Amino acid sequence: MGTDEYDPLFETKKVKGRVMFRLFSVSLFVGICFIWAYRLKHIPKEGEDGRWVWIGLLGSELWFSLYWVLTQALRWNPVYRHTFKDRLSQRYEKNLPGVDIFVCTADPVLEPPMMVINTVLSVMAYDYPTEKLSVYLSDDAGSDLTFYALLEASSFAEYWLPFCKKFKVEPRSPAAYFRSMAIPNAAANLAREFLVIKKLYEDMENQIENAAKLGRIPEEIRSKHKGFSQWDSYSSRRDHDTILQILVDRRDPNAQDVDGFLLPTLVYLAREKRPQHPHNFKAGAMNALLRVSSKISNGKIILNVDCDMYSNNSQSLRDALCFLMDEEKGHEIAFVQFAQKFENITKNDIYSNSLRIIFEVEFHGMDGYGGPLYGGTGCFHRRDTLCGRKFNTEYKNDWSDDQNDQLIIEASKNELEERSKEVASTACEENTQWGKEMGLRYGCPVEDVITGCLSIQSQGWKSVY
Repeated sequence: MGTDEYDPLFETKKVKGRVMFRLFSVSLFVGICFIWAYRLKHIPKEGEDGRWVWIGLLGSELWFSLYWVLTQALRWNPVYRHTFKDRLSQRYEKNLPGVDIFVCTADPVLEPPMMVINTVLSVMAYDYPTEKLSVYLSDDAGSDLTFYALLEASSFAEYWLPFCKKFKVEPRSPAAYFRSMAIPNAAANLAREFLVIKKLYEDMENQIENAAKLGRIPEEIRSKHKGFSQWDSYSSRRDHDTILQILVDRRDPNAQDVDGFLLPTLVYLAREKRPQHPHNFKAGAMNALLRVSSKISNGKIILNVDCDMYSNNSQSLRDALCFLMDEEKGHEIAFVQFAQKFENITKNDIYSNSLRIIFEVEFHGMDGYGGPLYGGTGCFHRRDTLCGRKFNTEYKNDWSDDQNDQLIIEASKNELEERSKEVASTACEENTQWGKEMGLRYGCPVEDVITGCLSIQSQGWKSVY
């Protein structure tokens, strides 16, 4: 192999048997046409019995046939991707981009804090340089219970992250890991540390659950952290000032785990809400996170996950970067969508609650035509494409720091918090392009589809699955 030969960071393979499937589809379409012809030719005459029933059957067959024809487009050219993470490490390990991870929650009752922090801990434990990783929790309920849970999680992370790295734990959600593992028998040191870390997790869980049952945070706990003082002016979940706290600042030399390694930045945000201002639900929360994160970490890559979707693969971040950082095709890709996996599904899943057809068939089919839709969660984005950048053929990957990054380094923690609160206010979006040309789009319940398809992809960008 020549030294100048291009080694891609990912490869694309077309599904085998496509010709046979296409022949089958064509033959099936011919059969459908015969059914249409039969229905049209034998429509009962005016006044004959069953005329309207016949027409109704014809209408239903036309409708389902149209649906079948449209779905064939997603089965006509499916592709599968394979990444080469070893090549990524060889070329870019010292120059990996910063990554900001957004976790969104909106109700501490429907979305219990323990579930939320398990998701947060799973993404904090990614196999990635922690000095380039930042995690943001957007709490649209503005719940001090969720804040308390995140505060406890930040302390537990000091033990959980080293444990994950040392024993290559998968999955890295503590609840999922302990649920899937009995006491390990393979090694004495693993069994010993397993019991210690599980005890720490159970203690944290008990403290959070007790606070939830009590319905408030005890005064002795509130007095230990200044962050709770921000709830002094709290009115209701729909009427409050911005609440923002940097719980872990990776620039702080004391922000280390028990093994002495830096922890990822961890930020709690409850954006300002006022009854007279529309908050635009999840799209509004995501746009607030975009602005806030640009003031605190300004990662080039953004991952957003729902609070009930923990990461089950610590390498998925590197998988995404193989697409985005590829020298030949990476500059065309705006986002990388990952599939969702579901738990507590019945054995046969007769109602397809796991959306298997979408994730195992149709998204691969979309990938053959420029990429899948943005699914709203489990998606890695370029920051600049979310902020409205249009694609052009001269665009090149640029992972170097910009001027804003230097301002972040020089600012104190309090300065960053104050700057960030300004851009999380309701007034920040007035008379701007946020929700129109920048960020997630407003005015539609499926803001993810509108943003990914009609906004990003319509501007020339591609996506991969």
